[in-house]
Amino acid sequence: MTFLFKIGFLDVSIVNMIDIALVSFLLYQVYKLLKGSVAIKIFLGFLSIYLVYLLVRALQMELLSSILGQFMGVGVLAAIIIFAPEIRKFLLLIGRSSLLSRDNIWKDLLFFWRKKENASFNINPIIEASKTLAGSNTGALMVISKSTELKFYAESGDILDAELSKRLLISIFNKYSPLHDGAVIIHNGKIKAARCILPVTEREVPAQFGLRHRAGIGMSEATDAIILIISEETGQISMAKNGKVLHNMSFQEVRETLNDYLNNLDVDEGFENLEDYELNKKRKMVMTSKS
Repeated sequence: MTFLFKIGFLDVSIVNMIDIALVSFLLYQVYKLLKGSVAIKIFLGFLSIYLVYLLVRALQMELLSSILGQFMGVGVLAAIIIFAPEIRKFLLLIGRSSLLSRDNIWKDLLFFWRKKENASFNINPIIEASKTLAGSNTGALMVISKSTELKFYAESGDILDAELSKRLLISIFNKYSPLHDGAVIIHNGKIKAARCILPVTEREVPAQFGLRHRAGIGMSEATDAIILIISEETGQISMAKNGKVLHNMSFQEVRETLNDYLNNLDVDEGFENLEDYELNKKRKMVMTSKS
């Protein structure tokens, strides 16, 4: 083994440096995944206890080391239970970026004999319905998926499997409709289900975002779908993807974003992190007041 340098009694090799770099990268990714949620405090608590355990074991404090060792053994199982939603998000993140992800060229080569589905469809009904709903300050939540039918979430509501149309969307989100309370799932030009229950994000969101926005952001964290949100209070349109948001969008921006998403183009660049949203909002207000 080739040693790079020596610190006291420790011999540091190339493998050690690679090991440290990989662990640092992993911890950074975990931090990014948990940032802004309650889970980050629990994670830091577990990490602190583990560091104390390593320290007392290195100092050969047998009694304290034994107590903390027993706690750490049980703590692994407790962490899996506590961090179940975050672990699921992490595995989804890996699945999206893996070599066998849906949009990857290797999967196309491996399964070349299968007919490739075209995720793109006519989005005019969505745009026209959004204009009507936003104009009347009618709240709406639409999940547009290009990869899967999201059966798990669709089954939480009422299965429709109906052709996408402006009138149907307006009817669903009418305040007096029994289907308006929840989300609509749209896939491959069809409304798969209505009145669907979506996971709510546990991260801190701007004060003006209500439960509908929290559900849309939570759904974007759990899946690769893009979510369209119409505010009941202001009629403003927002979109969420990968835990990020675009707020107060024009109908032309909505059309372009949906078309790019359905045609497998990168749309993540325009979306803002929740942590940066308030800062960017203040900057825009300052610039507007100066002008």
